Amino acid sequence: MAGARAAEQALLVSVAGERLAIAAASVAEVIRTPAVTRVPLSDPGLVGVANLRGTVIPVVSLAVLLGKDSDATSRRVVVVDHDSPVGLTVDEVSALERSDALHDGEQPVRTIDVEALLKARFGTRTKTVAPIASGVSEKREADAAEATATVAFFSFVIAGQEFGLPLAAVREVLAVPASMVVLPRTDDAMVGVVTLRNRLLPLVSLATLLGLGGATVGAGAKIVVAVIGNVRVGMIVDAAKAIVRASSDQIDPVPTVLTRGRQEAQIQAICRFDDGDRLMSILSTDHLLRDGLAERLAAESDKEDLDMAGTADSSEIEQFVIFQLADEHYGLPIDSVAEVIVMPDKLTTLPKAPKFVEGVMNLRGEIVPIIDQRGRFQAPASRSARKPKVIIVRIGKALAGFIVDGVSEVLGIAADRLRPPPLLAARDNKLIDRIANLEVDGRMILLVDPQELLDRAEQDIVAAIRETAPAGP
Repeated sequence: MAGARAAEQALLVSVAGERLAIAAASVAEVIRTPAVTRVPLSDPGLVGVANLRGTVIPVVSLAVLLGKDSDATSRRVVVVDHDSPVGLTVDEVSALERSDALHDGEQPVRTIDVEALLKARFGTRTKTVAPIASGVSEKREADAAEATATVAFFSFVIAGQEFGLPLAAVREVLAVPASMVVLPRTDDAMVGVVTLRNRLLPLVSLATLLGLGGATVGAGAKIVVAVIGNVRVGMIVDAAKAIVRASSDQIDPVPTVLTRGRQEAQIQAICRFDDGDRLMSILSTDHLLRDGLAERLAAESDKEDLDMAGTADSSEIEQFVIFQLADEHYGLPIDSVAEVIVMPDKLTTLPKAPKFVEGVMNLRGEIVPIIDQRGRFQAPASRSARKPKVIIVRIGKALAGFIVDGVSEVLGIAADRLRPPPLLAARDNKLIDRIANLEVDGRMILLVDPQELLDRAEQDIVAAIRETAPAGP
């Protein structure tokens, strides 16, 4: 009886000044407009994706579906549920009425068929694609195999010197929080503890550990979360620098004369860049922590913390480089990222180069085309005064640099936090292949398939540029 009564009722909404009726049987709920993450290169009718109690749903503009102007003033989202939830933006929700009473008033009401509108616009039903398989795809395995010829490091600055940790030991890179708990009568390298996803993370000063100064925290300081020995620890550094890769002939062991004591044993190798003009000291993950400090941190850590860091089962954790374009966050699998560098002051321009190529740069003797990703993602101009970054991405066997507004962190994400994009968001758009729904952080990160950053024709153009462009400065 209740189902028959619902079928005879309709939800009245307003869109761009018009009163509309939606069959109540298809309405799951009405919510305030949530935080929406825009999906680049998607249909104009797709506002983006949103988090609805742990489920990623597409949010669609009902005004655009009806051929009206964009509904920038919408204040409500009507969630309809046919094969899966879809949010429809509306200006107002006024009442729930019987269908046979819709035309009794003075203002006409138009009844709309939501499913027909979605099918006409997107050419498909709303059913969500099947869950992604656990582990990495064949394409990601190929990317990882391509990267095995080099060793990846995360580099940072302490007291004006560049240091690095093997990227495999780094779990994420975070901003220093505004407050932390300081523990009394601890090792002088201990700064305090903070809460990271409902678990305590001990913080240590790398400057103190290396004998390079006191445990001061500057304005640009970062926390490098890493697994050192069998302990997950946050290490405060003066500034995060980049992800770099080096071949075996660029890595030299520390000269024997310098390895006499404990202090020097913390450095396991020296990495040479730019023909030896730039040196990076590689820290040892086995000897970095002092014995007493390592034992105390190990005693205070529990197995659950180690599982979160990926030590117990690293196959369940994938690492991503998180970058920003305007207010949106995106992620790239870390195996596809060759390096992250600051945007050069000047690029070498090429005559008759396609519009999507800003120019080329010389990266240690290799020509890399540079592409403005903001324009390609149709992102608004950045409001930040910081200099843009360039993410050097491995696409097949070629390298290309993509200009982004910033690179915020390296983030390890558990497999159970990864979701396939809703079908409406994935239609004719292979660029976003997964979504990280981080409910604890209140964030949603679109994960980019690096092989889709350039289409086949663009990859051929980039390969030709790399082969024919002059080396330049």
